[in-house]
Amino acid sequence: MMMKRLSPLATLLCASLLAGNAWSAAVENAKPKSRLAAKIKPETAIAPLPADEPALNEEQMAVGPRVHAGEVACEFNQKVQLTPHPDKPGRFRLQFGKMVYNMTPEPTSTGAVRLEDKAAGVVWLQIPTKSMLMNAKLGQRMVDSCQHADQVSFAKNLSAAKPEGGIGITPGTSINN
Repeated sequence: MMMKRLSPLATLLCASLLAGNAWSAAVENAKPKSRLAAKIKPETAIAPLPADEPALNEEQMAVGPRVHAGEVACEFNQKVQLTPHPDKPGRFRLQFGKMVYNMTPEPTSTGAVRLEDKAAGVVWLQIPTKSMLMNAKLGQRMVDSCQHADQVSFAKNLSAAKPEGGIGITPGTSINN
């Protein structure tokens, strides 16, 4: 039996039709099966802690009691939820929006509380009057001016102790005394 060869144009047309069918099948298979599955984004998943994560040392464990856990109100009506990790003593879970981070305490020389999720590149910094969440990979603040109820009361007490508009030093006093 003798077969005819297709012209180059006919070959190209057949190849594009076959590729188009394969493409549309791939697109159909990539679509979520339900509306709920379509709303869930991969980045909203909670990352599990690595099984081989090292135990915390004494310095890291000492940071835990100083962390202001609970709901923390931030600028622009944003909120951060910080809770002790249910399975890992000394570690915390931080939720900001739909993202949940596994935070490990890191000691600092300044006394500030520092919690890190090194895999995500996220850092939670807490000083007596406010806290902030930073993206360490980009070097940007994700949210700032966060205050736990304890930080709000500390800031009020601090401002009550200072003279109006001052930094807490009264004129005529020496800082060397």
